[in-house]
Amino acid sequence: MTQPLLLVAHFVLGGALGLLYFQGLWWNVRQLVQGRRAAVTVALGVARFLGLGVALFLTSREGALPLLATALGVHAARAMVLRRFKQVAA
Repeated sequence: MTQPLLLVAHFVLGGALGLLYFQGLWWNVRQLVQGRRAAVTVALGVARFLGLGVALFLTSREGALPLLATALGVHAARAMVLRRFKQVAA
């Protein structure tokens, strides 16, 4: 796979990871606010955090550019999720 195509793939991967991470964060916050099974909610939050960390670590083993592309995808997904939930909360 050529370098630009690989970077696009990492950006898309980061976007997907970011969507999962921040959607899960929103779910965790709602569960904690509603007082539902705090231990399970915290455990899932830790698992979500570790999952993203492991994915970024594995990406870093491919080099700096793939890691940066993945992180940029996560950041872009964060912006999308925040924009969407800002509209929901208003």
